[in-house]
Amino acid sequence: MNSGHRNRGDSADSTTPGVDPADQWVLDPETGEFRLDLDAGRPAPAARPAPAARSRSAAPRPQGARRTPAADAAAAAPVGGGRRARGATAVPGGRAARRKGRSSRGRRVLKWTAGSLGLVLVAGCGGAYYVYQHFNNNISSVKVEVGEESERPQATDALNILVIGTDSRVGLGREYGDEGSAGHADTTLLFHISKDRSNATVLSIPRDLMVTVPDCKAGDKSIPGEARAMFNTSLGQDGRDPGCTWKTVEKLTGVRINHFMMVNFEAVKTLSTAVGGVEVCASTDINDPYSHLKMTAGRHVVQGEEALAFVRTRHAVGLGGDLTRIPLQQQFISSMIRKMKSSDTLTNPAKLWDLADAATKALTVDDGIGSVNKLKDLALDISRIDTKNITFTTVPVIDDPVDDNRLALKPNDAQQLFAMIAADRSLTDVPQQETAPAEPSAPASSAPAAPQVDAAGVKVTVRNGSGASGQAGKAATALQGKGFALAVAGNNADAAATSAVTYPAGHEDEAQAVAAALGLPATAVQPGSRLGAKDGVVVVLGKDFTGAGGAASAPPTEAPKDIQRVQADDTNVCAAKAK
Repeated sequence: MNSGHRNRGDSADSTTPGVDPADQWVLDPETGEFRLDLDAGRPAPAARPAPAARSRSAAPRPQGARRTPAADAAAAAPVGGGRRARGATAVPGGRAARRKGRSSRGRRVLKWTAGSLGLVLVAGCGGAYYVYQHFNNNISSVKVEVGEESERPQATDALNILVIGTDSRVGLGREYGDEGSAGHADTTLLFHISKDRSNATVLSIPRDLMVTVPDCKAGDKSIPGEARAMFNTSLGQDGRDPGCTWKTVEKLTGVRINHFMMVNFEAVKTLSTAVGGVEVCASTDINDPYSHLKMTAGRHVVQGEEALAFVRTRHAVGLGGDLTRIPLQQQFISSMIRKMKSSDTLTNPAKLWDLADAATKALTVDDGIGSVNKLKDLALDISRIDTKNITFTTVPVIDDPVDDNRLALKPNDAQQLFAMIAADRSLTDVPQQETAPAEPSAPASSAPAAPQVDAAGVKVTVRNGSGASGQAGKAATALQGKGFALAVAGNNADAAATSAVTYPAGHEDEAQAVAAALGLPATAVQPGSRLGAKDGVVVVLGKDFTGAGGAASAPPTEAPKDIQRVQADDTNVCAAKAK
């Protein structure tokens, strides 16, 4: 994407011309950290005499051989009275000392490499980082406007990163279709990393989901929102930037986002190639003329063009839509995570270099993480999560009643899942830390401010799905006492875990006012595609409702039944059967 600027970091590339930059990062045995040594990788000056004695590990490299971190550490530790390498400390001999040195180096190498795999957990089409200044110039960063604090969900200690895979064709010619495409939010994932960093939930948001896109700003341009629009138009349409998608997801889910990352088609190709290919599985033969994927049933290692074709394919699998493609993408990302955690990647400096170089060139991020050091800190934090505790899922949806080519939120199930994520509830079976109650002065995590509406003229029907008798009548009476004179109790609804306030087009402010009057969170307010103006606002009370003026303090502890899931450590996931 062309918006934004290239973040120049703290300094220009400091590696030496004509020398492989991967060879110039050596392991300092004193600190256990990798450091830049501009003399590393250069041939020794001819006039300089060789030391009288050399350890075998310090022998000259064969021409063309790549220096390894272990060899660099050994070379930096001279024997006898030889001159020490800059900043390095000699390691005394002895079996115990050698064991200690190997153990220390092993821990430090794991620390060095842990961050480089962490970032892939927050990039739906791939991602990695490298801690050195060489890569600062690769990163594109964008300053985004995400609205006033009072308009946003409350900040928490959990980490939420919005990952956008754009279908922009800018610079790609006609190879992937419309070369003039502005680049919409083709693949979008909300990565939720728990407060204690023990687990993560990765929520896929279908591009065809009908949502409310709020007003937003892209640079100096103000862009009006839409009450009903496809989710993918939250980016690119009318000049919308990632900040517009950010605001749309916060409004949709009630989850506060901390950062965003955006990648394009090229990222999948370059990153899959950099790790030496990603294993995927097809349950039957696939021949998709649109994505150009031709794959026989079984397991395959894909990279480059074939990897991109795999994550793009949808016409030849399942029902042929975006909901079929999403599990393929989740399978690919899970396999990428496992590949990055493998020893084949972690112990290969050349592969890590190639991966980091490709990733930093592919990423566009918000300016809050627009440098290698900030990405490193973020990635090290995320890399603590065990793959068995990473769950991929998809927003629960139904066919849109107005347009069967589009999707709508599945009532109650979607709100239940959003509430779990907002409350930092895991979808994996890991011990959950108890969340301390908010300070009395703290605002509700997503309670809406009451818009100014003529309450007396708002038609409201309250239905009871809480399982506790009489709740609809009590809520209707409470609303009448707050000025909603036309509020009435309707028939009972199906059992619901969370409350929902739906509204016909053009009546969102009225629905927000009703939700505020009942103490329901902003995530409970959703457009009702089946509702007309004569229906007014419809409230379905869920089990979270404890009475007018407040919802239950305890969020849902279980996910909706039958939601789609993929575990990141599951190696048996295969693509859906062909149509």
